[in-house]
Amino acid sequence: MTEHRETSAPKKYKVGVEAALEVMGGKWKPLIIYHLMTGRKRTSELRRLIPDITQKMLTTQLRGLEKDEIIQRKVYSEVPPKVEYELTDYGWGLKPALDHLCYWGEEHLDKIHGDKFKVLEDFDSEEKGARN
Repeated sequence: MTEHRETSAPKKYKVGVEAALEVMGGKWKPLIIYHLMTGRKRTSELRRLIPDITQKMLTTQLRGLEKDEIIQRKVYSEVPPKVEYELTDYGWGLKPALDHLCYWGEEHLDKIHGDKFKVLEDFDSEEKGARN
C-alpha cells in the first residue's frame, strides 16, 4: 500500500516504476487487477480465479488496491450482504502495462518451453465457466 502521511515529507522516488510497483506490485495485486479487467467480481469469484491466495491475503490486497483508488467496492443492501469489486477509471490506466506484461510473459513461456500452452492455463475458459 502506498503511504500518505500529511505530517511527514513525501517519499522520494528515483524512477516512476518504483511508485507503480508500490501500488500494484507483488504477487497478487497484478492478478487481481487482471481478473477485474474482465468485469466486476465478488470475493468468491476472485478466490476461484486465484486459488492459491488465502482469504486473508485477498482481503488485504483488495483493501490496499481500494485505498490506492485502483478498485472500488460496491456493497449491495441485501441479506446476506453482497459485495463486488471493479476497477476505477484510474485503475483502468494500468491495463496497457498489464497487457504488455502478459504478452511478454507468454513470449517468455514460448521461449523457455517451446510452446506456452504446455504450461499456460486457459483463464478465458475458466472465466466463461465461472459465468455460466
